Amino acid sequence: MDCPVCTNPMITLELQEVEIDFCTNCGGIWLDAGELEALLGEPQKAEQLLSSFKVEQNCDEKPRKCPICDRKMTKIIVGDSKPALLIDKCSKGDGLWFDNGELHDIFDRAKLDEDNQIQYLLADMFGHDKKYPA
Repeated sequence: MDCPVCTNPMITLELQEVEIDFCTNCGGIWLDAGELEALLGEPQKAEQLLSSFKVEQNCDEKPRKCPICDRKMTKIIVGDSKPALLIDKCSKGDGLWFDNGELHDIFDRAKLDEDNQIQYLLADMFGHDKKYPA
């Protein structure tokens, strides 16, 4: 699968039994449909996050193509925090694209990972700044 940003081939990594497609060039992450929910592990948290998604009508960012179906993805605003966090969602429902650091930001802003377990794993895998407690 090729990255929707820089078109380089992505590698597949496993995080909590979820396969994550990762671009080693730009740091983006692709999650197939249902994988974000699987990462969260709790249906209530997943529903809380997914219900915060709103379509951005007036976005200046260039639309990206889904790495699975090659259709233009929709820009989605996640939550109500400022500044707004935009991700890309396949209009056909194939999955979600997170630019470098956005998945980490979602967990951080939404406080969906209270014990920081997922964020520590992301930090280990992708070099983000979350550190294990001393």
